[in-house]
Amino acid sequence: MHTRIQPNILYFGTPVVLLSTLNEDGTPNLAPMSSAFWLGWRAMLGLGARSKTAQNLIRTRECVLNLPSDALAPAVDRLALTTGSNPVPERKHERGYRYVQDKFGRAGLTPTPSETVKPPRAAECPVAMEAVVEAVHPIGDGGTQAFEVRVQRVWAHEAVRTPGTDDHIDPDAWRPLIMSFQKLYGLGPQVHPSTLATIPERFYRGPDLEHARTL
Repeated sequence: MHTRIQPNILYFGTPVVLLSTLNEDGTPNLAPMSSAFWLGWRAMLGLGARSKTAQNLIRTRECVLNLPSDALAPAVDRLALTTGSNPVPERKHERGYRYVQDKFGRAGLTPTPSETVKPPRAAECPVAMEAVVEAVHPIGDGGTQAFEVRVQRVWAHEAVRTPGTDDHIDPDAWRPLIMSFQKLYGLGPQVHPSTLATIPERFYRGPDLEHARTL
């Protein structure tokens, strides 16, 4: 039997993204977030409108979506309750946030130059995607915004690539870090064969992928 409840948040489990952007002075900002999903070579990112990352995205229109594995949970957690905004916004101050200028240093991750955007990649993350902002969609009263970004480059560690291919991630090797109701989890093994997986991935290629090949 179902029971009617009213949970405060609806974070039933999504991959963690370390979003790197550039501050006004050219230094990189690195922020963990998990309100993200992908369609083709585009992603929708949900962010607080007053966050430093949102401000950087609106100003520069560029970012890198770094995807940490479950092994990088300690690095991600070191960024918890930190912000690149100085002074710390009142709402974040009430929740215990503090200003940290060097987010990469705080996380213990290595900034690596990107090819098509200025924000750096995080070298330790098995997957990194360079992207540009295509549109910004206010949500509700505008306190939250959904950023539509178009991916221009995808980088992957050899360990998560399907051997012998240059266009496949091996789902048995890729272990994303998952956030569920503010807690960090890993991804378990495959539980059942997927009929959908019988469709070759090439059938999902779209114009954004073709555009990325020209950059």
